[in-house]
Amino acid sequence: MRSGQTRLAIDYGSADTTAVLAWPDGTWTPLLFDGEPALPSAVLLSEDGTTVTGHHAWRAAPVTPHRFIPHPRQPSEQRLTVADTDVDPLDLVAATLRHVAEQAHQLAGTGIDDVRLVVPAGWGPRRRTWMRHAAHRAGLPPPQVIDAPTAVAGHLLATGLQLPVGAYIAVCDVGATAEVSVLRRGPAGFEVLATLADPTAGGTAIDDALTTTLTTNPSDTGGQRWAMVASLRAGKHALTDHPAVTVPLPDGPAVVLHTGLLDQAAQPVLHRIAHLTTEAITAAELTPRDLTGVYCVGGTARLPLLAQTLTDAGITPTLVDQPTLAAARGAADTGATNTTDPTTTDEPVPPVRRAAAIALPGFASLALVSQFLLTPQWRGSLMYREAILNWGELTMAAVFAVIACLSAGTVLASTIANRTTTPTSPGIHTGTGIVAAACLGVAVSGMYAVVGSLYVGYPVNSFLRWTLLPITPTITAAAVMALIAARQWRTPAGGWSKLLAFPTGSVLTAATGMLLIQYSLTADRWPHLLLWIDLAGRVGGLLLGIGTVMAVVSQPILRLILSAPLAVITAALVSWPASGILGAIYAIAVTTWWLRQMWTHLLRPHRPPQ
Repeated sequence: MRSGQTRLAIDYGSADTTAVLAWPDGTWTPLLFDGEPALPSAVLLSEDGTTVTGHHAWRAAPVTPHRFIPHPRQPSEQRLTVADTDVDPLDLVAATLRHVAEQAHQLAGTGIDDVRLVVPAGWGPRRRTWMRHAAHRAGLPPPQVIDAPTAVAGHLLATGLQLPVGAYIAVCDVGATAEVSVLRRGPAGFEVLATLADPTAGGTAIDDALTTTLTTNPSDTGGQRWAMVASLRAGKHALTDHPAVTVPLPDGPAVVLHTGLLDQAAQPVLHRIAHLTTEAITAAELTPRDLTGVYCVGGTARLPLLAQTLTDAGITPTLVDQPTLAAARGAADTGATNTTDPTTTDEPVPPVRRAAAIALPGFASLALVSQFLLTPQWRGSLMYREAILNWGELTMAAVFAVIACLSAGTVLASTIANRTTTPTSPGIHTGTGIVAAACLGVAVSGMYAVVGSLYVGYPVNSFLRWTLLPITPTITAAAVMALIAARQWRTPAGGWSKLLAFPTGSVLTAATGMLLIQYSLTADRWPHLLLWIDLAGRVGGLLLGIGTVMAVVSQPILRLILSAPLAVITAALVSWPASGILGAIYAIAVTTWWLRQMWTHLLRPHRPPQ
C-alpha cells in the first residue's frame, strides 16, 4: 500500500471505460478488467434483476440479446425500455462505475476520497450533473468533472510536451464516437475554444460497416449479430499487431480480416473525422498552421489510416502514447511531480533578430529629426527671418520614436516574463511594458519638440502640435492593447512580441522616402542638378507611399495593387506646403496598423465552444 491520498480517474466512454489510480509521488497504475485495461461500458439486465457489466455482458449478449445495452451513456432525460421494463440509464452507468470502484478499492487497499470523472467537452451542466448522480449511486465520493480534451492536454504536459502560454492545440478524441476540440493554454490552465462531436464518426461506425460487409443477414439484431460484433471488435484490435487475423462468425465459416478490408470499411468514417477536425479548427477561428499540434487519442486513433487521412486534409497528427489511457492519466495528474519546467508556463521567447530590428525605427527617428533640425530654410532679412520647416519629417521622427519604444518595451517585457520565477502572468508583464514604452515614446516626442523650439528659436506650440497630436491615436491604441494583455482576454499565437512587431520594411521604406523628400526641398539649386534633385523628391514620395501601404496591408498582392495609386499621389504632393500632410498620412497608417492587430488577433468576435 502506497502512502498519500489515492486518486481515481475514470474515463467513462460510450463503448469502453478506462480508469487509473495515481498517487502524490507521480506513480500510477491502470485498472485491469479481466486482464484488459478497457472495461466495456455495455451492460445486460438479467431476468433476476441484477446487472451484468463489462466483458460478462458481451459474453451473455448472444443468449439474451433483448436485455443487452451496448451503449448505456444516453442523454440525461432519456429513458430505456429493456425486455418490456422501463430502465433509468443512470442505473446502468452507475453499475459500470460501481464495477470500477470495486476494482479500484481492491487494488488500492484503502478508501478513495479523490475521484475525477472525464466527460466530453461538449456536455453542458445538466449532463455533467447527471454523471455526478451516477457516481453517487455507484457509492463513489463527489467527483471532480474534467473535460476530456483538457485532461489529455494535462497528460501531454505531464509527459514533457513544451507548450507555452498562448499556444493552441487540437485534441482528436476518436473512440466509439468522435469529438474534436481546440484549446488554448492560458496562465491558469487550458481553455476550450471550440469543440465538435459526431456520433457517427468513430469505432462503432467502423464496426457496423464491417458487420454489414461480412454478415449474410445485415438486418439481424439478435444474438448472432452481437456475437459477430464482439468477434469483429476483437479482430480489429488484433490488427494493430498483426497484418491479418481469422475471425469466427456465428452464422457461417470464419473469415480472414486484414488491414485492407478494415481500411475499406473505415475510410468513409475517417474522412468524416478529418472533416470534423477541419471544422473545429475553423470554428476556433484558427488555421492548422496556428496550432502547435493535433493530438489523437482513443482506441480508433490507433488506425494508421487515420493519420494518413488527416495528413491528406492538411493536418499533421500525433498519436499520443497509450491513447486509450491519455484522458484518465491527465485527469489523475499522473507524473505531475516531474513536469516542473518554467519554460512551459511562459510566453514564447522572442527571436533575437526581432530585438535587433528594434534599432531600425530608432535610427530612422534620429536621422529624420537630425535632418529636420539641420536643414531649415530661412526667408527674409536678418531682423525678420522666417523658418520654413518640414513638419511632416518631424511628425515621422516622433512616430518612429514611439514605434521603437513600443517594440523594445514589448520584447523586454516578454523576456522578463520568461525569466521570472514568480507566478505573475506574462500578460501583466507585457501590459506594463507597453504602458512604460508608450510613456517613453511620448517623452521622446516631447523632447524633440522642445529641442526643435530651442534650436530654431520658435515657440514650442507648433512643435508640440506636430509631434504629440499625430502620435495620440497610436498611444491610445497601445493603452487598450496593454489592458488586453494584462487582462489576458486572448493571448495571441506566438506571443505578444510577435503580434506587436511593426513591419520593418515599412519603416525603412518610409524613412528613406522622407529623407529624400527633405533633401529635394533643401538641396542647393544648381542648374545642372535641378532634374536630379526633383527626381529624388518624386522617388521619395513614391517610397513614402509604398511604406504607408506596407504598414496597413500585409498580403503581397494587395500591397502591389494599393501601392501604385497611393505612391503616385504622395509623389505628386511633394512640396513645402504639403510636407506636413505626408507625415500625417504615415502617422494615420501606423495607427491603422495597431487597430488592425487589435481587431484581427484579439477583439474580433470569437465563437464560444459548441
